[in-house]
Parts: sequence; structure tokens; C-alpha cells
Amino acid sequence: MCGATLVLTTSLGLAVAKAVESDAQNAAAAGRMSTADHSKFPELDRVFKTGPEVTQACLICHTEAARQVQHTKHWTWQSKDPKTGQVRGKKNIINNYCTAVVSNEKDCMACHAGYGWKDQSFDFSVQKNVDCLICHDGTGTYRKLPGYSGHPVYKRVEFPHGSGKFVEAVDLRKVAQSIQLPTRSNCGSCHFFGGGANGAKHGDMDSSLQHPGRYLDVHMDEKGLNFSCTTCHATKRHEITGSRYNIEAARTGEAAIRGKSDENPAACQACHSNKPHHQARLDQHTDHIACQTCHIPEFARNDIGTELSWDWSKATTMGPDGKRMVRKDSAGRRAFDSQKGEWKWESYVIPEYRWFNGTSTYKVIGDKIDPSKPVQLSEVGGGPEDPESRIWPTKVHRGKQPYDTVNMTLTVQHTGGEDSTALWHNYDWQKAIGTGMKAAGLPYSGKFDFVETELTWPITHMVAPKQDALSCEQCHSKNGRLKDIEGIYMPARDGSRWLDIIGWALALLTLIGVVVHGAIRVVNSRKAG
Repeated sequence: MCGATLVLTTSLGLAVAKAVESDAQNAAAAGRMSTADHSKFPELDRVFKTGPEVTQACLICHTEAARQVQHTKHWTWQSKDPKTGQVRGKKNIINNYCTAVVSNEKDCMACHAGYGWKDQSFDFSVQKNVDCLICHDGTGTYRKLPGYSGHPVYKRVEFPHGSGKFVEAVDLRKVAQSIQLPTRSNCGSCHFFGGGANGAKHGDMDSSLQHPGRYLDVHMDEKGLNFSCTTCHATKRHEITGSRYNIEAARTGEAAIRGKSDENPAACQACHSNKPHHQARLDQHTDHIACQTCHIPEFARNDIGTELSWDWSKATTMGPDGKRMVRKDSAGRRAFDSQKGEWKWESYVIPEYRWFNGTSTYKVIGDKIDPSKPVQLSEVGGGPEDPESRIWPTKVHRGKQPYDTVNMTLTVQHTGGEDSTALWHNYDWQKAIGTGMKAAGLPYSGKFDFVETELTWPITHMVAPKQDALSCEQCHSKNGRLKDIEGIYMPARDGSRWLDIIGWALALLTLIGVVVHGAIRVVNSRKAG
């Protein structure tokens, strides 16, 4: 439900605006208090040693919850594109960050809604392994660290190892007795920190959205509409609407009151319709341009910034003393690590624009590649002739990672967990790749090099106030934002030299005609006088 009071500008009028605003207020109130005080449940008033013990207590009342969760992407880590049929998931995922889940499950599962996924033997049918607390913790103390296969901290540990900093054991009883509906902080505990650092992955999601101002996000503005994530990403049977992998790129029709006729409220048009401006010229733009293109003029609009590249080829580069070297940039963000390579960050990023019809295709483990050009790990589909395509803002993350020069496949490397830390102390790419490829069940020739890679993400969060939307001139100019978009005619960007000459000539002749006509009238009036 992306709109609330702003839905006043839609054709549904004041009545719908009040209904939607009331819905938003009710949702906010529900986030503050539940219909049950979990601190009064005797089942939760005891010492819990592990997360699965808490889940077993939850299932005493919430008998169907685990089964519901086990049918969602948050549990399976698998998504099927309804248009292409391509399945992207836990066994074949590959990216620009730590490159693959396979062989790195112990680390990656710090963001899984479950317990105990440490390798490919994980049993997805065991209900007690569902993690209820990661989404419903109301204390802000529940924390899952890399290396623990999705379990929280059960005893005080030093983290990172050797840092002198410690993470205290979670009080599972306190957390279980403080259950609430998911808040921005609950969702953000994973989604803000994807890719290994605050803001690294998506660019339009980071910890600044926990307490945003209107400038950063007009819908989530803490002193304004104060939307939570679930205001738009409404949930039925634990299935959350909206997906980074299956986005509805184009949508037509009127706005709808959520819960009555709208199946997917996680789209701008769900509240605003696709003709929200009451200006015919502006509303024509929605035939070709996504709302986000004008209304998210920049992403990562803060000092946190977002990661734009990760170069693994720089890993194993040592300091002058021959030891591991770590360096941060001027904003305190990771810039170089002998164990991980080199990163580049930026704030207030202007998006790169692409035609997008809601379909994305992905390179997966084992796919053949062409190393003579950047490998598109994910790319958005669509084009100017496709009626379901719109021009969208995207973040393009660029990387450099190993590939097998004989088999022409991207390699899988073991980069996470305590054992990988010991492995990387030897700075041995062959061991890292060999371990990862064995876990993935793929052949490895023993010969590798590095290839450029790109990941393209549609941008849809950090919606700016309408006063900060793009001006006409920012696109309608020779070197405007959409200068590289093909298949569409844009006034002021496109034109013919001869047509311009003819146009100016006609304008000049018109001016001369007006002047001559005016002069004749003046002369005739004087003669008549």
C-alpha cells in the first residue's frame, strides 16, 4: 500500500484516501501492540537453550506457521520466474559478493529464516528449524552472526575474531516474550546488510531506513506516513508480496483499496493508479516510464552509500611487510582486504536506466560464459516494442571474479566460515576454488583467471517527495539521463538537423508574416484616418 494520504491525487477521490489512510494507521497501531501479550504465556516463561526450542513452543499455538513459512522464498531461497521458467535458488545462486552460497552456508545463513543450514544436507521439512524470532523479535537484541549456520549467539563470543569486541549471548526467553509484528528493523536486519556490509547490495535499502526523514523516503518518513515494510509488502500465510526477482514492471488501471481487489499492493499503482498526475502530458509518460524513474532521482542518498564494485582479483595482494593488509575509504567503508579484494563505494548515485518488463535472467553455477566481455550475472529483460516494458532505474554492481579457463564456467570458491579464514591465511586461490567446486559437484580444470561481471538490480525504494522528482530538462536534453535509451522519440534529445532548420525557417517566416501583416494594418489604418 504505497500511498496513504498521497492517494488524494488519484481518481478514487477523498473516500478512498480516508480508507487507505485508516488502513495505514491501523497497521501502525498493530505494529505497536499485538492482540496477545506473549510475556503472559507459560509456554514461553522458561529458559531456552536453542532457537529450535523456541520454535517448538511457538508451534503449540501457531500450529500452521512453520508449514506456511516453508513454502516461502524466505525459507527455500528459491524463486521461479513465471515468464521464463528459470529457477534461481540455493543450489545454483551466484553473485558478485561472496560469489556463491554453496560451500559458504555457515556464513550466508546468518540471513536465513531458519536454523542449522550448514551444507546441502539441510532438511527443509523440519518445522522446528524455522526461525520465528528473526522476523518477530521486539527487543532489538536478537542477532545472528556469520559462521553459525543461522543460529543466534548462545554464548558470549568475540566478533570479529581477534577484534577485542564481544557479542553477548541472546536471552531467548526475553525475546520470545517480546514478540511483535515485523518492523523495519526486523526486515532490515537482513535486507539492509546484504552483501556483507550496510548498504552494500541493493543501494536503495540500508540502515538509514530505520528512522528515515521525508527527504529520504516519503512513504517511510518517521514523522510523516511512517510506513513499515509490510505496509506495502502485505503478507498472507507468511508469503510476502513483492519480490526483487519477480517485479511487476508495468501495471495499468485504477488504484485499489488493499484487501478488496488488489493481489499485489507492492506496486506504486496499487495506491496511485497509473494516471496519478491529473495532467495529460505527465500521465502519458506512464506508458513508457516507470514511476521510480522520475521519483527516485538518486539512490543511496546518505553517507552510508552503496557498494558499486568488488574486485576479487586483488585478493592475496599483501602489505609491504608481507602480511595481510586492510584499508577503509575516507567514509570508513571497506575499501581493501588482502583476503577479499578491493571495493568501491559511492553515495547519491544516479541510476543507470534500462527497459524492463519484469523479467530478469541470471547466470547460475555451471553456465558457460564468454570471458571476452563482462558476464551478466543478472540482467533485466524488455525493450521498446514490448507493451509490458517501462524505462526503469537500476543499480549495476560490477565485479571481477575467477573462472575456469578450460571449462569456461565461473568457479565456486570457499570464502566463508572459520575454516575458510584458516584457508585464506595461506592466500591460496587454488585451495579456495578447489574446495568450493567440490562442494558444488562441478569439474575444475585447475586453471583459472579473472573475468568482469555485472549484476543489475531494479531500484524501487527511497522514493523522494514530489518536489524532488526529476525535472523535464534532466531527461529532455541531448546529454540527459535517458540519452542511451533506444527505441523511443524524446523531444529535445532526438531530432534531425534538417528538420530543425526547416522548423526554424517556418518559425521565422511566420514571424515575418506577422510583422508584415501588422505593418499593413497600421498603414491602412492611417490611410483610413
